[in-house]
Amino acid sequence: MKDVSVGICGLGTVGGGTFNVLTRNAALIAGRAGCNIRITRVASRRNRDDIDLGGVAFSTEIFDVVNDPAVDVVVELIGGYDTARELVMTAIANGKHVVTANKALIAVHGNEIFAAAEKAGVVVAYEAGVAGGIPVMKAIREGLAGNRIDWIAGIINGTGNYILTEMRAGRAFADVLKEAQDLGYAEADPTFDVEGIDAAHKLTILASAGFGVPLQFEKAFTEGISSITPYDIAHAEQLGYRIKHLGIARRRDDGIELRVHPTLVPQSHLIAQVDGVLNAVLVEGDAVGQTMYYGPGAGDEATASAVIADIVDVARIVASGSSLRVPHLGFAPEALENLDVLSMEDIQSAYYLRITALDRPGVLAKIASILSEHGINIESIMQKESEVQDGRIPVIILTHTVQERQVNRAIEELEALADTDGPVVRIRAENFN
Repeated sequence: MKDVSVGICGLGTVGGGTFNVLTRNAALIAGRAGCNIRITRVASRRNRDDIDLGGVAFSTEIFDVVNDPAVDVVVELIGGYDTARELVMTAIANGKHVVTANKALIAVHGNEIFAAAEKAGVVVAYEAGVAGGIPVMKAIREGLAGNRIDWIAGIINGTGNYILTEMRAGRAFADVLKEAQDLGYAEADPTFDVEGIDAAHKLTILASAGFGVPLQFEKAFTEGISSITPYDIAHAEQLGYRIKHLGIARRRDDGIELRVHPTLVPQSHLIAQVDGVLNAVLVEGDAVGQTMYYGPGAGDEATASAVIADIVDVARIVASGSSLRVPHLGFAPEALENLDVLSMEDIQSAYYLRITALDRPGVLAKIASILSEHGINIESIMQKESEVQDGRIPVIILTHTVQERQVNRAIEELEALADTDGPVVRIRAENFN
């Protein structure tokens, strides 16, 4: 069998896992790939004393990998934007295929990178960047190639899912976040995880591959989970819902929805049962209907599994000399559509509203009247006298599906009422029927 040379840039959690799995399962992988995949060079800012490199050339200069003429496939696992972009673009210019787990790089610079790769006749593979060990990109680009994808929705950040899961026991957000950091689930600066930026990177990629549109990360609506309280989680449960932090992309005739935010999901739905650090992605196709992809969205060898799947795909191309390959976004570049990302005011959803009202007669009627004036129908109202505190009482309202623009106007009026106190809490709800 032909040998294919692989160089790994980055020997952190995922890089170490990739090296270990490639080495441990070398014979099995060769049998599946139809060629021998050899790690010939590794570069990292620091060595890993716990990993036996077995004589593989090691360097602390990552560009040694992309400039090595013997390397066929560069595996970028350093993360970040700028250096990673330079590394990948240099690899492409040198005629090397690239495998990356860097969702931020692809979401932000992917259009430029894919155009350069197309011109150079090389592949940039990125399965591990979207949902860790879950092969959802392969499913969308290949397994569902005969489908018109109508929408994609998923739990695509394990840290946020872990926090919301633990908060169901009544624990405060700050306490669970600290625990997530101690367990290594959240970074010291957790902004990307808890404010939805990481999920928006992944959703951008999913939407582009699902709908055949260019990457448009800068237009994604992003709302995090830091304002979610145990109170809202408990009351959502009483209404038959569970709060999940979802990325949702939906194709419409006039554009696409691209949004990340906390979402009420019916407890009976499979995605509501996905707890802890696990991820799950729902995909609705016109032929197949609704499918779900579930599993670990992070971790050394789980993510390495997806990295190696990409390496195998690329190695087959190298070994066979084939010019046939799956397009980067699942569509030939000339087939991509320039559908714009719609404003959040144009999306439609049901809504959970929590209004802090003064405990006096007629307030509920005023609230209902404002909602009615804006064409918002109420599905249910929850108000408990036992929750009166300092003359104020929370009013929980679940609406029918309505346009966000109408809800925005109604909330402005509700917050201006003399009979309400503080901001209205709004959580969108989806049924995925």
